[in-house]
Amino acid sequence: MDVDPVKAQPAAKKILFVCSGNLCRSVMAEWMFRTLSNRAGLSHARASSAGLLDLGGAGADPHAVAILREKGVDASRHRSRTLTAEMVAAAALVLVMEEAQRDEVLRRHPGAEAKVRLLKSFSAQGDGDGRDIRDPYGMTPYHYRTCFAEIYFSLEGLLRCI
Repeated sequence: MDVDPVKAQPAAKKILFVCSGNLCRSVMAEWMFRTLSNRAGLSHARASSAGLLDLGGAGADPHAVAILREKGVDASRHRSRTLTAEMVAAAALVLVMEEAQRDEVLRRHPGAEAKVRLLKSFSAQGDGDGRDIRDPYGMTPYHYRTCFAEIYFSLEGLLRCI
């Protein structure tokens, strides 16, 4: 019998958002989730983020920070973190942005299969672009805004499940 990790643990939930470098997508997801969950009064949900690549504590992408600032969220002090086994073990749910990232997390942490999911799987938006939230890094502001919208709709769906 499969157990849904989102609904299986009513106690404090640690949600870990993962992308490639922990500069754009997982940063926007973490910080926006914190804001939305606080507004919804979900004090039992805690968010953090990490990347598959070791970028040595680099600051968040300025475009991602700017989009969050427009939403009243200050992520300017964010520093990238590299995904560790301890982070995966502590998380109730590990949400990745791409299928390739899910595969890599599971390759590194094969025992985590029940809690690793695509963030976009929570979105009610059937946009036909697949299940990946594409990396906007180095692209135009349009790409960052599109990425943020996909994350936001996915977070809304996630919050309905918690």
